[in-house]
Amino acid sequence: MYHDVVAAGHEDTSGFPGRDAALYKVTPETFAAQLDAIDRRAPRSPGDPARPGHPADPGVAMAAITFDDGGSSAMAAADMLEARGRIGHFFVTTNYVGTRGFLAEIEIRELAARGHVIGSHSCSHPLRMGHCSWPQLVDEWTRSRSILCDVIGGEVRDASVPGGDFSPHVAEAAAKAGITRLFTSEPTKEPRNASGVTLVGRFAIRRWTTAAAAAGLASGEWLPCARQSLLWNAKKLTKRVGGERYLQLRKLLLRHGNDVQWGDQR
Repeated sequence: MYHDVVAAGHEDTSGFPGRDAALYKVTPETFAAQLDAIDRRAPRSPGDPARPGHPADPGVAMAAITFDDGGSSAMAAADMLEARGRIGHFFVTTNYVGTRGFLAEIEIRELAARGHVIGSHSCSHPLRMGHCSWPQLVDEWTRSRSILCDVIGGEVRDASVPGGDFSPHVAEAAAKAGITRLFTSEPTKEPRNASGVTLVGRFAIRRWTTAAAAAGLASGEWLPCARQSLLWNAKKLTKRVGGERYLQLRKLLLRHGNDVQWGDQR
């Protein structure tokens, strides 16, 4: 799970601004090193052309490289993926399409035409989507999917959960909206089913993630996967206990400003 690929010091030029979001942004040099390491140790994404002389093992689950938010750096990331014979899965927050730092409609169409997967990342990016009301959940998924279908002139069936906050109702609303595959932020390798939707876990890449660690996660190595799972579960418990206070404390510590109005904080 990636977000943006931007030069050091220019984190706010793509995707959501702020120090919190910047934790998930990597430089082009870091991304290139990670892709090269992944290429040596992990199978290609579903739908990627097999590298001549390096066919993927059919008995090994494919590694999908995904990008959340819909930041404008997706175009550069796509170039780097294609140079290595890979595709990306780009999940777009539709309320921000065409705004500063985010993909324009013409760019989304181009990514789809080049063979990349376009999916929904909701309309407004609620930080605690699992706590949204049922009407908002249905609206977030239905409206964002409809917008993206119109943009690319085709079906959009994939989505990813913004903010990493999942609940069964999130999947149920996604199914009602016509989504069939939902990517979560839970670091797990085994897909599961909820309300007729296939849930796919992901391993997060942060700005300090090394190339070796990224390759280990993509290839499903036990130690890096177990380490991230342990940290994720500890964070999830802290969020559950702290609730709104957790978000307020995180905002204070990271000095995140009020420049973004998240979909559940209006």
